[in-house]
Amino acid sequence: MSPVVEAWATYRTTSAADWPARRLLRAKGGTRVSVVLPARNEEATVGAIVSTIREHLMDRVALVDELIVVDSRSTDRTAQVARAAGAEVVSQDAMTRGLPRLTGKGDALWAGLAAAEGDVVAFIDADLREFRPHFVSGLLGPLLTDPSVDFVKGFYHRPLVGTANVEQDGGGRVTELMARPLLNLFWPELAGFVQPLAGEYAGRRDVLAQVPFVSGYGVETAMMIDLLDLVGLDAMAQVDLGERKHRHQDTAALGRMSAQIMLTAWSRLQRRGWATPGLVPEAMLTQFRRGGSDTLPNLDREIVVSDVSIEERPPLAELRHQVPRRRVAAA
Repeated sequence: MSPVVEAWATYRTTSAADWPARRLLRAKGGTRVSVVLPARNEEATVGAIVSTIREHLMDRVALVDELIVVDSRSTDRTAQVARAAGAEVVSQDAMTRGLPRLTGKGDALWAGLAAAEGDVVAFIDADLREFRPHFVSGLLGPLLTDPSVDFVKGFYHRPLVGTANVEQDGGGRVTELMARPLLNLFWPELAGFVQPLAGEYAGRRDVLAQVPFVSGYGVETAMMIDLLDLVGLDAMAQVDLGERKHRHQDTAALGRMSAQIMLTAWSRLQRRGWATPGLVPEAMLTQFRRGGSDTLPNLDREIVVSDVSIEERPPLAELRHQVPRRRVAAA
């Protein structure tokens, strides 16, 4: 790690315990705070997260002014559960009506930013278990107390629960195998971020509105790189949120995520002139699955081909006139 990044990591890293909600309420002043949860088929967890935020950070301490769940084309009761728990629920499709239809988490995040009215916007994944309010207050701390900070990333321990044991820091496999090597190689200024792919982060709304949102799982990678170019490393910070428990995906799904991150990095390298201009990498990922009805002779495996292409929603600031003025609730 370079001396500059080491100094940054020391100066710009804090713990959620450093930011108690009541202290932040005094620092908040007239700043409005929005919390956005992108959610697709998360009825099992979204209600508890919403209830916790509402009880601890809206009713007991009025730190959060607006709590929005973006229903990302759920086929379960995500919208109903979130609304019953106290969130305002908006539809991803309604917020992007009139714009090209995109899929994936990144577009749900963009829709949430478009719906939010706060000066500071915090994003929280909707699949967290044993959620605690410091996941929000920790992210807000640096932004509410230091005007030179524009963006805050969360990090944590991520236990990976196996059939026989628990690997305390076994989560974050895509980070260690794909994202961290890429960032260290080409954007070494970001090497001090413990978990660049973390789904919990917050920023000033006017800053977030100036960067594009990648439609798939490359959204966090693109955001980190684009914000580095836009505001510089010193305007970015990170906060230790303790331990994060959530649903883990299988290896094949992690492979598809990794492919989207690689495509995202490639697009940023092209913008810098470090990759062949105009060359579009192959976006069809071939994987192998044992068993299945289409097993090929001599392979004992089925070939599965997935489209891992990425698209980008332009910065919200460029499309503000095309976004619905009134939020449209999800059904």
